[in-house]
Amino acid sequence: MILIDGQEKDLQLSSFENLDQIFIKVMEDGALEDRVVTDVFINDKPFSEIYPHQAEDIDLRDVQTVDIRTLGVAEVAVEITRELYKVVTLMGEGASRVAEMFRQADDAEALETYQDLLDVTRDFIGMISVLRGEFALKDHKEFLEASDQLSALFSEMTEVLTNEDWILLADLLEYEFLPAVNRWKKVVALLREDVRTSGKA
Repeated sequence: MILIDGQEKDLQLSSFENLDQIFIKVMEDGALEDRVVTDVFINDKPFSEIYPHQAEDIDLRDVQTVDIRTLGVAEVAVEITRELYKVVTLMGEGASRVAEMFRQADDAEALETYQDLLDVTRDFIGMISVLRGEFALKDHKEFLEASDQLSALFSEMTEVLTNEDWILLADLLEYEFLPAVNRWKKVVALLREDVRTSGKA
């Protein structure tokens, strides 16, 4: 028996040699269109790949049920926006910590943490861009202003970093980067609303 989200599919397990063939078939049939697979159960036991293409090695001879569970792309996107809200909070906390380390002249540790902060911020902006691209989200004034502010701030901080003016960098992080990051909380809330009303739910 092959189930997708609790619904039995008109497919026989005996028609397939391995689990991968089942995945390919249900995708070809469009059963997973605009869906993201969240869990797979084989004989009621959770399955997740330990190595790439492991599904090809799963022999179906002793398998009675394959249960595939999914969420809609929009539902997953809403979950991602919830995580992004947490990331904004972490970015703010990170900026405060880095500023404090620079002020305490712990430059090596501060620079390392600052690099991590930049990486997280880039990933955050990248994920926002993916969501906007996928859901054709509105160009909110708040989004454009927050993006411009962060971009200008990155340029300024790069210049200060080149001059190794750690106290000025600490000031920028605390008094400009932190408020700039906090603006993104509203942007993330707007994006979540756009995703919910995108019609892809």
